[in-house]
Amino acid sequence: MLVAAEPGNADAQTKLGRLYYKGQGVLQDYVMAHMYLNIAVANGSKEGAGLREVVFERLTPSQIAEAQKLAREWMKKHQ
Repeated sequence: MLVAAEPGNADAQTKLGRLYYKGQGVLQDYVMAHMYLNIAVANGSKEGAGLREVVFERLTPSQIAEAQKLAREWMKKHQ
């Protein structure tokens, strides 16, 4: 799944966000969920936008800032 998310596959990025949100196959991590969902939304995922709002409600402002920072770094590295 991670390999599919690398080149900008919004569906794979949304699925990764969902896995981190639910803790399925990975440790539950809302920051990583929000990061991947931010990336998915930037790549056009409408489904990712809805789930990102759900995750957003579970994060502190500092966690949101960290997720956004990680997403920016990820996007810079993979473009």
